[in-house]
Amino acid sequence: MTVLSADKVVTPGGILEPGWVGVEGGRITRVEEGVPERADRHAHVIVPGFVDIHCHGGGGASFDSADPDECVRAAAFHREHGTTTLVASLVTASPADLERRASVLAELADDGVVAGIHYEGPFLSVARKGAHDPTLLRDPDPATVERLLKVPNVRMMTLAPELDGGLDAVRRVRDAGVIPAVGHTDATYDVAAEATRAGARVATHLFNGMRPLHHREPGPILALLDAPEVVVELVGDGVHLHPAIVAHVARVAGGARTALVTDSMAAAGMADGEYTLGGLDVEVRDGVARLTESGSIAGSTATTAAVFRQTVLASGVGLEEAVRLSATTPAALLGLTDRGAITHGRRADLVLLDEDLRVQDVVTA
Repeated sequence: MTVLSADKVVTPGGILEPGWVGVEGGRITRVEEGVPERADRHAHVIVPGFVDIHCHGGGGASFDSADPDECVRAAAFHREHGTTTLVASLVTASPADLERRASVLAELADDGVVAGIHYEGPFLSVARKGAHDPTLLRDPDPATVERLLKVPNVRMMTLAPELDGGLDAVRRVRDAGVIPAVGHTDATYDVAAEATRAGARVATHLFNGMRPLHHREPGPILALLDAPEVVVELVGDGVHLHPAIVAHVARVAGGARTALVTDSMAAAGMADGEYTLGGLDVEVRDGVARLTESGSIAGSTATTAAVFRQTVLASGVGLEEAVRLSATTPAALLGLTDRGAITHGRRADLVLLDEDLRVQDVVTA
């Protein structure tokens, strides 16, 4: 048995101070309070492996590449930084390109490299396009929706429900066993609320890429926060959202309905410079990725570990709640009951952190 000890072990039942975790055969076999007789590794904090449900790439590699080796490199980069479960997100492209890229990722999902596929487009609002090519955005016609859903291992599809056929598409995605998400949307409050009743279960990077909150027309943000079945994504990198917003949403929606995501692109972990996202030119300066032409934020350069650290240190969210946001809740959303928490019998996906909450070591099942 491998023994991992720490000053703090964050479990669903509370923080063990100190505590230790026993691992055998890729599973957690012991979770105990106190100091073990021996320890193979020691950390300041042990948390479950992070689960990122919205990630486009990292380490110089992109999931949009349709190159399996490049996709493996992107997943490996994030795994080295503590994300032991990751859903590969695809930005807007033609249906044929999306189908081709998703087919590559579907095979990698079969191999356990990624946990599935997220289509972020092409059924998005031109008015809230963000870093998506507006010439490729389209209404969700039934034939194209079906075509994309036929690819195995699709986990989530982001839609703007106000588009022609949008609400019907939400229902079809739901009926296919895929998670419908609302994002890049100019929907009114009423339309967004109708989407949640039709089956939408995720708010794609809440606040970003959607009609802003207004006291006379609250738009999709309040509708999504009001829906008890909806998990809201937060890109808590310190760029997309003010730390106070992250703290506020975590309080209002609660840990069971809030998921930290990276929305990272290929530049994550790389130097400043020029990159591309979905065929659009991106400039990264001081670690912030923006479209060269418009200046719109183009994803992030963060890892989940960095988002976790920012959430604790800048937003003031406690360790237990931050673990729920970065591991437990996103794992539950995906139906992955074998990970996301440090408890007996679950996969030994663990992240060892130092006193500054930086990754010291990563253990994977």
